Amino acid sequence: RRAAIRTPPRIRFTTSCARVTTTIRSRGWMDRRCDKDECSSMPCGTGQTCVDPVQTPSSLLDYTCTCANGVVATGSAAVCENDECVAAPCGTGQTCNDPNVAANSLHDFECTCDNDMSTCDKDECASMPCGTGQTCVDPVQTPSSLLDYTCTCANGVVATGSAAVCENDECVAAPCGTGQTCNDPNVAANSLHDFECTCDNDMTIKKVDGPATCDKDECVAMPCGAGQTCNDPVQTVGSLLDYTCTCANGVSSVGASAVCENDECAGGAVCGMDQTCNDPNVAANSLHDFECICNADMMVKMVDGPATCVDDECATSPCGMTQTCTDLNTSPMSTGDFECECGNGVKATGMPAVCNMGTNDECMTMPCGTGQSCLDPDTTAMSLLDFVCSCVTGVGNNVGSPAACVDDECASSPCGSGQTCVDADTSVGSTGDFTCTCTSPKTGSAMGSAAVCALDECSAAPCGAGQTCDDPVKLPSSLLDYTCSCSNGAMAVGAPASCDVDECLPSPCGTGQTCSDPNTASNSLHDFECVCDNDMTLRAVDGPATCSKDECASMPCGMGQTCNDPSPTPSSLLDYTCTCGNGVVATGAAAVCDGDECANSPCGSGQTCSDPNTASNSLHDFVCTCDNDNSLTRVDGPATCDKDECASMPCGMG
Repeated sequence: RRAAIRTPPRIRFTTSCARVTTTIRSRGWMDRRCDKDECSSMPCGTGQTCVDPVQTPSSLLDYTCTCANGVVATGSAAVCENDECVAAPCGTGQTCNDPNVAANSLHDFECTCDNDMSTCDKDECASMPCGTGQTCVDPVQTPSSLLDYTCTCANGVVATGSAAVCENDECVAAPCGTGQTCNDPNVAANSLHDFECTCDNDMTIKKVDGPATCDKDECVAMPCGAGQTCNDPVQTVGSLLDYTCTCANGVSSVGASAVCENDECAGGAVCGMDQTCNDPNVAANSLHDFECICNADMMVKMVDGPATCVDDECATSPCGMTQTCTDLNTSPMSTGDFECECGNGVKATGMPAVCNMGTNDECMTMPCGTGQSCLDPDTTAMSLLDFVCSCVTGVGNNVGSPAACVDDECASSPCGSGQTCVDADTSVGSTGDFTCTCTSPKTGSAMGSAAVCALDECSAAPCGAGQTCDDPVKLPSSLLDYTCSCSNGAMAVGAPASCDVDECLPSPCGTGQTCSDPNTASNSLHDFECVCDNDMTLRAVDGPATCSKDECASMPCGMGQTCNDPSPTPSSLLDYTCTCGNGVVATGAAAVCDGDECANSPCGSGQTCSDPNTASNSLHDFVCTCDNDNSLTRVDGPATCDKDECASMPCGMG
């Protein structure tokens, strides 16, 4: 009989295992290994249900965490909720509600306006964009409907999206000129060319949209002298200085008083003693034609000065006080024939006799005549005709004979400033024949007194290029009454008119924009346009355009990232890029530069996690290494590490 094989008895131990799952026969012994329920360490979050389907050491991270709303995660706690309202996506004045905060429920949050549960109102009139006294109405008060408000003036003028220009008083620019009153019956901005000019001297004379033609009889002011007749042929404001002054003798002048007569013989002292003066033409423009006639011989005469009737050479005492002078021939044609005789009988012809051969003071004989002083520098007998005659009245001197004295009346500046003086006859005794002439740009002249100058202010071209200048009263006392008129009708008094108004000056658009004014007329305003140089589709009227918007200015990228906005314009948004130092790039948002997968401890306890590349685009490359055996590793998940349960000496002593 075959001996029965004895089966070793089963030995029963008591362990801390929750339940026996496997019986292993090895070397004649029964071995049991304990289950490992990963849920015992409560890896799931609060309120989550944990289930470990295979509770063995070789099956790790297979447990599941289930949220109350059904969200499930394997091997880690589940993210049960994601309240999208936390980031305040609705903004000010709205309430945010996320009906489902489950992590897998996205883009279902709801924004509700605080002031209207359906659509948020935006009344643009609340900021009072219209001017004083204007009524503002916003027909559609929603954020999507902007600049649709209207501003209405009391006179009915309306503007949309900006304040209205209610009034435009055309009389402000003084278009009527001097001597007229301006009235604008309708100062509404859209009411132009209806102003009325009324003459101050006759209120029945008026004109719409321009100066009236007012009567002005220049003779009323009696501009002509006594005894003259005044005539104003065209009695209007536009025709000035056309009046004529006429003397009884027919002499006339236009625009000024006439000089009727100028009798050059008046006063009786022109020709001198024993002569008769005759002025054949006493007209004011007939000068230097008077005639002096000798009474002793009517055939002897001189024009424009005294005649030489008798030439008694002894009259000037050429021989001196101690000698007797005899003029052998007193005819004006006979000169140098006088005879000087000394008391001792010594005679000389044509010169003083040498009475004493010792000294001879030639001035003793008074050879210079009246009105002149005499000086003999050498009184020896042999020094003759070296005496000097100097004028006492006037200017002049001469050696050896009387001086020709000159009396220039202009020396005393009788004309005053702004005039030139010319003395036609500078001989001593000739007075009142100087002429005063006004210097440019003034005009006018007078004889014997300062002239009355006329001044045409337009002669200095005070108006701008292309403007017409008119000076109605051409007198120095009437200044700044000239008018400058533009071809477009603009006019100014006493200064250049503002014909054009280029609103692009001085640079209202600013840097990086081009300004263009399509109409530079003075009555065309607020129509200039600003166009962005970097994007010609971006433009604005009556103000600078919004050209550039560099999104990088708000620093949207994270620390250490480089931001670049390739097209910094308002029309190109969210095209900026954020670049990490490791080359990771994101467009329109900050880049995620690092992604350390060990941060969430995916290896669990007893293992060390290392991520060789933390770049955001490098995933599933982390390594788990067992702490008790560095040779046991695993990539992208926990390693399977041996666990000798006896190492912790779970059994009792012995």
